[in-house]
Formats: sequence, structure tokens, C-alpha cells
Amino acid sequence: MATNLPSTPPNTPLYRRLARRLQERIDAGGYPAGVRLPSEPELSAEFGVNRLTVRQAVAELERAAVVEIRRGVGTFVRPPAVRVSIAVDPRSQRFDLGSVHEALPEGEQGDGEFVVAAPPVTGSAEDEEAARQLGRAPDGLSRLDSVIRLGGRARAACSYWVPFGPLPAELVRPGHAGNLVRDLARAAGMELEYDWRAFGAIGADLTDAELLGVPAGTPLLVREGVSCTPDGTPSLYVRRRIDGSSARFVLHFRER
Repeated sequence: MATNLPSTPPNTPLYRRLARRLQERIDAGGYPAGVRLPSEPELSAEFGVNRLTVRQAVAELERAAVVEIRRGVGTFVRPPAVRVSIAVDPRSQRFDLGSVHEALPEGEQGDGEFVVAAPPVTGSAEDEEAARQLGRAPDGLSRLDSVIRLGGRARAACSYWVPFGPLPAELVRPGHAGNLVRDLARAAGMELEYDWRAFGAIGADLTDAELLGVPAGTPLLVREGVSCTPDGTPSLYVRRRIDGSSARFVLHFRER
């Protein structure tokens, strides 16, 4: 019997639904880095779709830099990006490193940050990284996803992980607007300050491509990091993916 494909969001082409299912398997470790994906005939039989649909789905994953197609050999899962750390003397840190609202253009009425979903923490690669950074088991975390709209369009997709839950019903309601870092801190009754922030770049995966309305593989700036309580306890991990065509980060080392 063929494996069912997800039917949401509505009107999503069949090849993108198949690509999303394969992405989910990769994220969950079903296809580890370096592993060869099943062949076109095998995927076609498993999911009950034709080989053209499989070929389109794999091409979508290649554009999103998830897999590498080696002609005549097969399709292989790419390894995760290498992380490079830069130490900053906190005594010289007089600026907010990479505030999204500072980096993006001026907004319009109706713009801001809006909750998209509060997905369960299932052990994906992102969930595992959040758990590692917060020093907790994945099942002890809660997650909140949002999108930042400025200038009438989605500019950034954001994900937050915190070591408590359940989150208040009003906070996780899709469409809830606010400063989610502040709202999460209030929900936990704690104060937050920066521990570290990092910057990088990736190609948009299928989920972020849909949220931001861009093709898969579009360059995205990534700003991630941990915020902690004043005693140094890691209490929030954030990962923002920002449309690279509409943002920049600038570090000012001299007073203006």
C-alpha cells in the first residue's frame, strides 16, 4: 500500500508534498547525511506517484541544498553546514547584534511579528540543536514559530525554543502579534539577556520557502543564538531565517 502524502497547505502541488515528506524524513534522521536516497522507481512505488513527480520533488530538494544529485550514481543527503564561532568581548558589546527590526526596511500598518504555529518538538535536527544549546532533552522543550512581515510581505521566518511549557493558549494562537521574545519571557516570569548570537547563510528549505513566498534554495540570512537569565542559565534558543534580498547586518565599531 502506498504511503500517504500530507494534504496541507491546500493546493500544494503533488511534487512539493512529496518533497516535504522526504524533507521530514531527512530532518528526523531517517535518511542521515551521506546516505543515498531510494531510487526513483522505489519512491514512485512507495508513495504511489509517477517518476516525473519523484524527479521534480528531488530537484526541489536539490535547489534547497538538502540533497546532492550525482549523475549516474544516485541522490545523497548533504551533511549539515559547518558552524564557525567568533568570540566577542562583552565589555565592547555596546550594540544589539543583528536586531531583525533594525536590519529590515521600515514597515507599514499591519506589519509586525505573527505566530504561525506551535509545533511539537519531535526530535528533528533543529529540535536536537535547540536541546543541545539549552542543555535539556527535546521532550522538555516547547517551540513557537512566527513570521515577521514588513513592507507588506513576509521577510523573516523565526523559531523559538524554551525549556518550559505548556505555553499560554493566547500566545500560541496562530496570528497572535507581538514581540515574542518579550512575550515568552513574561510567560515564564523571567528576565532575558544575550548569551551569544551567530550569523550564517542557507538556501531556503521547503517550509521557509512557503512561509516567505520565495523559491526553494533562495539565499537566506540566518541569525541564531541563546538568551539566558541573569545568572547565566540558557533559557531561549532562537533561529531566524531572513530573506537575503531585503536585509543586511551592520556592526558599527565607532560612535556615529
